[in-house]
Formats: sequence, C-alpha cells, structure tokens
Amino acid sequence: MQRLDQVWATDATCVLTGQGWLYLVVVLDLFSRRVVGWAMSQLLDTPLAIAALRMALSQRRPAKSLIVHSDRGSQFASAAYRQLLTQHDLTASMARKGNCYDNAFIESFFSSLKYELVYHHRFATLSEARTAIFNYIETFYNRTRFHSSLDYQSPTNFESQLNPTTKPKLPSTNCPRKQRKPSPHF
Repeated sequence: MQRLDQVWATDATCVLTGQGWLYLVVVLDLFSRRVVGWAMSQLLDTPLAIAALRMALSQRRPAKSLIVHSDRGSQFASAAYRQLLTQHDLTASMARKGNCYDNAFIESFFSSLKYELVYHHRFATLSEARTAIFNYIETFYNRTRFHSSLDYQSPTNFESQLNPTTKPKLPSTNCPRKQRKPSPHF
C-alpha cells in the first residue's frame, strides 16, 4: 500500500455479554491501520456489514480505485453488499478459500481488541460492550495506540502528518485528543 484509501480490509468478530453475543464488523485502512468504519449488532448479517461499509464511505469518500478485501462470509458475498460496492465503483476482493493469511491485518486488529479490552472485562449488557468497544476504537485505537508499522504513531497522527493541511475527519467525543503513552490494558 502506498496511500490512504487504496485498500480496505473488513471482517466480523463476536463478543460475549451477559445478554448474548454482540457482533462487530470493522473496516480498516491498510495503509494507516485506522478503523474507518464499524458497526455492531446482535445479528451477524448483511445489514451489519453494509452499515460498517457505509460509515467508512461517509467518513472517507474514497477514490474509485479502492479495493475492499474481505473473507468469504455470506454477509460480504451477498448481492446487497456487492451492489453497494458496485454503486461506489469499488473493487471487491475476497480471501482465497482456506487461506487465513489473506485477512491478517484485520485479524491482527481483532486480536488487539480482544487482548487489550475484551478479555479483561465481563460485559453484563450489550450496551456496556458497545460503549467499551466504541471507546476502544475511537478514543484508544485510532487516536492513541502506537503501531510499530507506523513508526510508533497512532493511525490518526500518522494520517495527519501525510498532509498537514488536511486533517482527518474524527468522530466527536468528549475525550481529549492529546497523544499519550498507551497503557497495556485499555
């Protein structure tokens, strides 16, 4: 990858709560490692995958040369999902059958999410898990967490240095945007 919005990867994972499973679909920019879209639901289905992709599209407004890579999950292979890709002139890419390494970037993100957040909490409710995951993605992972592949910068900081006149679009939160050393446990 040589620029932002050249290749995105997307996949789904699940988090157990006291009220059942919460599914999370994430869209990751492979150049900056930034989560550019995400959605959560009690159902792992096509609308969930579409919601995550729509969030990414609205935040980034990518060029038509963007490749969106996923595994072979039914939600990503569905007609509705593929139609959304076509409407935005995006190129679909799917993992080879039986090859888990094709989606290594997104699997690495999910591993970080689970080791830094999920495995340290027992979520009593779906709402509690949603809030914690939102805070992890938008406050910690995108803005604070350092990545060795980005010369030990956060994805947001890395992107802001690519073109100092263009600031990345950040979701509004009440959290300070100061860069600080991340703690090993979120």
